[in-house]
Amino acid sequence: MTKRYIVEVEGVPASPSPISNAVVVGNQCWISGQLSLCDFGCYVSGTAREEAARAFGHVFRIVEAAGFDRSDIVYVDLAFIDLADVQDVNSLYAELFPEGRWPARTIYQAAMLPFGGRIKVQAVAAR
Repeated sequence: MTKRYIVEVEGVPASPSPISNAVVVGNQCWISGQLSLCDFGCYVSGTAREEAARAFGHVFRIVEAAGFDRSDIVYVDLAFIDLADVQDVNSLYAELFPEGRWPARTIYQAAMLPFGGRIKVQAVAAR
């Protein structure tokens, strides 16, 4: 039987929805969508790059709390309110992940995100 457990991370804002920060199943960690929220769960507005940096920070804290490493991230899903922001976030993405080890990625435009956010980041890590 495959081991499955929930990951909740202190300091990563809890969602008002009934979801977990992440679920680990076997050798995979599935991270729920993260927004630009402060540690207390309040939305922090900024440029797309600033919001993405905050959301990725939450993703990385969750991954590490689950016993994985940033380099274990194999897939990233990015939802944008405005696809014109992709270039700004691409420059951040290139800084966060080393060339040649970029995770697979999906980008799409969403009609709306919670709290009026500009970007949502979710990911999958595997080892």
